[in-house]
Amino acid sequence: MQPNRRLDLNNINQQPQKRLCKGKDVSEEYVEGNFLGLPEKGSEVDVAILQLPYELTTSYGQGTAGGPAACVVASAQVELFDASLGEDLPAGSALFTAPEWDAEGNSLTEQLDNITGYLKPWFAGDCFPLILGGEHGILPPLVMAAQHHPLVDEDLSRLTIVQIDAHADLRQQLDGERYSHACAASRSLDLGVGRLFQIGIRAYSKQEAEVIEQDNRVKTFFARDTQSPSNGEEAWSSCLEELRNLSGPVHLTIDIDGLDGSIVPATGTPVPGGLSFWQATETIEAVFSAADATVISADVNEIVAQEHTPLTQFTAAMIATKVIATHVKARKEGRWISTAAQAGKKRHPEVSHFFKNQIQSEIP
Repeated sequence: MQPNRRLDLNNINQQPQKRLCKGKDVSEEYVEGNFLGLPEKGSEVDVAILQLPYELTTSYGQGTAGGPAACVVASAQVELFDASLGEDLPAGSALFTAPEWDAEGNSLTEQLDNITGYLKPWFAGDCFPLILGGEHGILPPLVMAAQHHPLVDEDLSRLTIVQIDAHADLRQQLDGERYSHACAASRSLDLGVGRLFQIGIRAYSKQEAEVIEQDNRVKTFFARDTQSPSNGEEAWSSCLEELRNLSGPVHLTIDIDGLDGSIVPATGTPVPGGLSFWQATETIEAVFSAADATVISADVNEIVAQEHTPLTQFTAAMIATKVIATHVKARKEGRWISTAAQAGKKRHPEVSHFFKNQIQSEIP
C-alpha cells in the first residue's frame, strides 16, 4: 500500500497565476485555488468541485494523488466560453471549489469510508457534484455517497454509471486487493448499481471479457469498434444513440486514460487507441442530453500532473469544464432540477463504516 502523495505545485506550475485570453490580461478576475479561477459570490452552490487526492492501489504509473490540484491549477487557462452553451461560465450558476478531502485514514478501508463521508453531504440533490481524482478506486465510495441522492433514494438499482475508460475495471481482484482501482466497476456492481455503460474499453482480461459477455447489466462499446478506421463511424453513432436514450439517475465517471494516450500521456496507465478529445466531448453532450435521464454527478479521475508540459492536466481540466458547461445547459433547459433545499457551502463530512464492515465480513 502506497502513502498518499501531495503535489508540489512549485515544481510544475510555471504558468502565471492569471488568465490570459487572446493576449488580454484579466488577472483581476482570477482567484487562486478556485476551479477556472472564478470568484465565488454568495452562499449558494449550484456546482461543487470536490478534490479527492486518493492513491493507494495504483499498479503502474503513480502521481494521481497530485492530479486534482494540478487540474485546478491548469483550469485557470481554460477558456470560459462554451459553444454549445453559448455563454461564458459560470453563466449565472454558482460554482464552489470545496476544500479538498483530507486523506485521513490508516488503512484502505478507512480511507474509502472517509471518502464516502466527505462526499455524502454533496449528494443532497440541491447541487451538482463534480469530483476530481485521484485513482479510479474512488468510484465505490462515491457510489455509496450517491445512493443518498433523492433520485436514487437508497436504491442503487436505479442508478446507471456511464464509464469512459481504457480499462474495464471489472476484475475481482488485482494483487490480492478487491478494492483496487482495477476493480472499481465490479465493486460498484456489487453494491447494486443497475446498469453500466462502458466506452473506450481496450485493455481487459479474459475474466473481464466473460463478465461483459454474461452480465446483462453491462453494455460495453469497445474502442476496437468505435475507433475502427473501416466502420468506426457506424459503431460510434450507435454508441451515442444509446446514451441519448438513457433514463433515470446517471453518474458519469471519466477515467482520462479512456482518451488516447497521445493527449493524456501522464495518466496512470496511458493506452493507445482511445477516444479523441472530440469524442469525449460528444459523449458528455449525449449523456446530458438524454431526455429521460438526469445526470446527478460526475467524476474525472486518474489525473497525473505532467512535469514538462501541462498537456495531461490541461486536457483533464478541459474535460471537467465541459462537464460543468453541459450541466449548466441541462439546468437551463430543464433537464436538471433541484430536488432539495439549498444547503450552501458549509457541509460537514459524515461518518461511514461501510467498507470497514464489508472487509471484516469477508474475513473467514
